[in-house]
Amino acid sequence: MNRTRTLRVAVVGAGIGGLTAGIALRARGIDATVYEQASELKALGAGVSIATNGSRILTRLGLGDRLHAVAGAFDRYAFRNWQGDPIAGEPSRLSFGDPATTWFLHRGEFQQVLSDALPTGALRLGHRVVGATEHADGIEVDFADGTSVEADLLIGADGIHSHIQGMVSEPADPVSEGVMAYRALIPTDRLDGVVDMSICAMWLGPQRSFLTYPVSDGALLNVVAFAPTNLDVIESWTAPGDVNELADTYAGWDPRVGDIIGAMDATFRWGIYDREPLDRWSTGRIALLGDSAHAVTPHLGQGANQAVEDAATLAVVLRDCDPIDIPARLRVYGGLRRDRTRLVRESARDAGRTYRSTDLTGLEQAERIGAIFAGIDVNTHDAESIAEMALAAAG
Repeated sequence: MNRTRTLRVAVVGAGIGGLTAGIALRARGIDATVYEQASELKALGAGVSIATNGSRILTRLGLGDRLHAVAGAFDRYAFRNWQGDPIAGEPSRLSFGDPATTWFLHRGEFQQVLSDALPTGALRLGHRVVGATEHADGIEVDFADGTSVEADLLIGADGIHSHIQGMVSEPADPVSEGVMAYRALIPTDRLDGVVDMSICAMWLGPQRSFLTYPVSDGALLNVVAFAPTNLDVIESWTAPGDVNELADTYAGWDPRVGDIIGAMDATFRWGIYDREPLDRWSTGRIALLGDSAHAVTPHLGQGANQAVEDAATLAVVLRDCDPIDIPARLRVYGGLRRDRTRLVRESARDAGRTYRSTDLTGLEQAERIGAIFAGIDVNTHDAESIAEMALAAAG
């Protein structure tokens, strides 16, 4: 079918999901512009895992070589108990994704590659959305500076604190795991002899876990340490933490964990929350994407991957779409993504409980972790192909 004119799409939020959506939509011939409230994209000090289900999509968008170049090179996984003994052999038969097609990235570098892939004018910084009005022919999006734009569709990719979410559904309350994470990035030159930078390593212990992997082409080690808390820890990657407190939290663990903490000069605290799944992802002219629709805990490394899957799915279902057909196409999108993201949310929570179990043996943990990752098809799920089949079936 030939559409009558090019769709105009306003994407709100220049995170991983929003930028990927802008790129994917433009690759399908759609006029997409990304609007971000920040005046600049800051290089947040956090690592992000892109497994095969995400890297497949980004490679098809022509970004594979650039992202591979800034990823931390690794070739195997190590899953260990808190004393340092392997729970499933080493190299481990467990994984967060096939090492050949999994990228560990610095979030700031990832965002930079994505933003550079958009043409001039397709990313507008300093644009905070304050309202939107749907009408028969489209939607008017209003910004805090008094300006507005007309579009056929508004995509809310504005994160876990989404403003757009409230335009589509009753906002979902945050749900805490009773867990916080300490994050850090450590320059490799401080870690000589301490860690093998070709490994993604995870230590599992009662009520705690400790994860490391290389980013920035091996120049930095990303560390995420999960520990229990009864505090209302802010949902932020930049709330300051205490290295000494972190060291006390892991006292008595494998000496390699202590040595890694000893190489830190700073850490940041991050409250672990997700959101109850939404039943409604769209109105006639507004759709949600990424954390604005389905925030998950980070225990499977799937948050960014699910946003990338959303973006690819939207780009497929909106291909050759007339403005009048948008509501029907958005229903296809929601139908494709709701069950998938609910499964990932439940599986991520299950994974966190398994990592921090006080009852399971190492072998039982390994079997459970393997089953969880197999259940979400990290290496085989192809969101684009699934969307193509659904679109063909819908006629």
